[in-house]
Amino acid sequence: MFEVIATSGDTHLGGEDFDQRLAEHFGKIIKKKHNVDIKQDVRALQKLKSEVEKAKRDLSSVLQVKVTIEGLFDGVDFEETITRARFEELNNDLFKKTIQPVQ
Repeated sequence: MFEVIATSGDTHLGGEDFDQRLAEHFGKIIKKKHNVDIKQDVRALQKLKSEVEKAKRDLSSVLQVKVTIEGLFDGVDFEETITRARFEELNNDLFKKTIQPVQ
């Protein structure tokens, strides 16, 4: 039996927020390398979000992950490495939101 003693924090904050940050990061890299805004391609964006979610989970147990997506858009393959440190840097403010209620 569990008894809830208190609740606090942002009830709308979840794993998808971290996925979104990582997808935006890779979107900027894609735009810089290929001069394409991936937000305009729903299919490519969905592929990216799927791989980003896997990368996020993997980063909980390894220090870096290579995200590889064949045929992301117009026959262009995407490959980029993300480190746990970079992931934490991208999401630092979200992590701080989760720590405040615990303190």
